[in-house]
Amino acid sequence: MGSLGWAVVLSVLSAAAYAGAAVAQERLAGRGHRGRSRWAVALLLTGTGVALHLLALNFGTVAVVQALGTLTLLFALPIQVIRYHTRLSRAAWLEAAMTVAGLALILSLSVESEAPALLTEPAVEVVGAVTAGVVFACSLAGWRSGPRMRAVLLAAAAGTAFGIASVLSKAVLAAFTTGGLAAVSVTAATLVGAFSVTGYAIGQLSYRGAGLAAPLATVSVTNPLVAAFAGALLFEERARFGAAGLVAVGAAALIMGWGVVGLARRSAASSGTGVPEPVRGPGGEGR
Repeated sequence: MGSLGWAVVLSVLSAAAYAGAAVAQERLAGRGHRGRSRWAVALLLTGTGVALHLLALNFGTVAVVQALGTLTLLFALPIQVIRYHTRLSRAAWLEAAMTVAGLALILSLSVESEAPALLTEPAVEVVGAVTAGVVFACSLAGWRSGPRMRAVLLAAAAGTAFGIASVLSKAVLAAFTTGGLAAVSVTAATLVGAFSVTGYAIGQLSYRGAGLAAPLATVSVTNPLVAAFAGALLFEERARFGAAGLVAVGAAALIMGWGVVGLARRSAASSGTGVPEPVRGPGGEGR
């Protein structure tokens, strides 16, 4: 199997682990974030997803690996269906096919940059500062919004943090493979850990009182878009056939996004039939 094959296999396994973690997080949030065993399951699945994701980044472009991350929703939806004893409609199957078709087109057009995915220290600092600012702004706006918008904004902040953490992870891996441990930027490695933990924490909070669909769909779209943009800007990752290839990738992203949003709606419909109403506190927030 070539590099692309390994990237695909590892990314698919990572998406499956993340899907299980997302469902575990949603259940955890529905029980007031209580229960050591639930935390352990969510963390174990997330850790497995992270490890597989990092391995995939070593074989494929950021755009490909992050795009494959949208499969998380494809795996999470049937888990929800089994959990709430519902069935997938024809529309859901069509949206799943659209998502896979968009992914396939992106995979076929993506080209790895010939140069190693290395970043200078000033570039790492700029990326870190900009990302921190975006995550903080989205989180602050989220806390001042209603439950639904708060979930979307917090999930967007988490997706941004995860996307940039993946980009920086690729830079760290490239530095290690080309120059050894001494060549790895301490700042980049620290930011990878910081953004990963921040993304996980904010993502967990986004599920509170909003269910699984809206936060998961937002993360599934935000994460690959942010990572693909940063990968193209920082690593000069490109598409086949020049401008025509970029147009095709954009069309594929729209098709994939349409499928993801549709699947999120199906997930919301299925979870809405089985998820109990959250307990309301004095301030009206679910807990």
